[in-house]
Amino acid sequence: MTETASPLYCANHPAVETTLRCNRCEKPICPKCAVRTPTGYRCKECVRGQQKLFETAQWYDYVLGFVTAGFLSLLASLLVGLISGVAGFFAWIIIIVAAPSAGAIIAEATRFVTSKRRARALFITVAAAVVLGALPAILLNLVTLSIFGIIFQGIFLVTATPIVYTRLSGIQIFK
Repeated sequence: MTETASPLYCANHPAVETTLRCNRCEKPICPKCAVRTPTGYRCKECVRGQQKLFETAQWYDYVLGFVTAGFLSLLASLLVGLISGVAGFFAWIIIIVAAPSAGAIIAEATRFVTSKRRARALFITVAAAVVLGALPAILLNLVTLSIFGIIFQGIFLVTATPIVYTRLSGIQIFK
């Protein structure tokens, strides 16, 4: 005797027939609603709930991270301004090596100050602080019409900001 099971319909899209279920809450989901995880398919609600467990930042971490990253970015951008005064090929080598290093230092100092707490909004706040911290030096270079200063500040921001964000968020480009 064969049993015929009634068709399942997606919990979010009642008109879509499916055979998938969330491997955590067993809710029927269609391929549009399914999120592939290392342990199988889950619904978006379960994935969101799991991600919330990893966000540990406190309210004061945003302030500490912003102030730390902004201050260190200001110092680094002032140093970049000094480097732009050095003439020649040597200045380009220094800025290309120093900008990623400055980004790594800013990220690690921020991580230390926030006690390694995490949140996506915190990482974005710190990245914005890096940009805002460099603004006074950029404006100074604009007022003095220092072309190399503006170019070097641009190299610093384009290099350091993504490095700060990726180091804090744990994004790995190469495994």
